[in-house]
Amino acid sequence: MNAENAAHNAIRQLVRDYVEGMVRADESLLRLAFHPNARIIGRFQALPEWLTLDDFVDAIRDRGPVLAPEQSPFWQIVSQDVTDETAMVKVLDDYAGLRFTDYLSLMVLDGRWRIVNKLFHCHS
Repeated sequence: MNAENAAHNAIRQLVRDYVEGMVRADESLLRLAFHPNARIIGRFQALPEWLTLDDFVDAIRDRGPVLAPEQSPFWQIVSQDVTDETAMVKVLDDYAGLRFTDYLSLMVLDGRWRIVNKLFHCHS
C-alpha cells in the first residue's frame, strides 16, 4: 500500500471513530479522534457555538447514546484533500435525528491523524 492509500485509510478510520464516538457517547473514542486543543465551531438552532473539546465531549456524554447498540450510524465522506500530514475532510453524518455537514481539519500529530478543528452546519 502506498503512502497516499495509507493516509486515506487512516483518515477513514478516524472519521469512523469520530462518528461512533458521538452516536455512542464514547468519550474515549472522541478524545482519541480530537487533539486536546481542537475547537468545535458552527451554528446550532441558529446560534453560533464556539466549543472547546471538553465542552463538546461533555455535551455528547450528557446526551448519552443516540443509537441502539445494534444500529449503525449514517456517515459519508463527501470529499477529502490530503497534503502530506494535513488534510481537510467534508463529512455528512446524522446525530440525534439531525443531519450535519462537518468540515474536519486534520493533522498528523504524534504519529497519527487527529482532528484539530471541526466546523459544522446543521441542516435542520
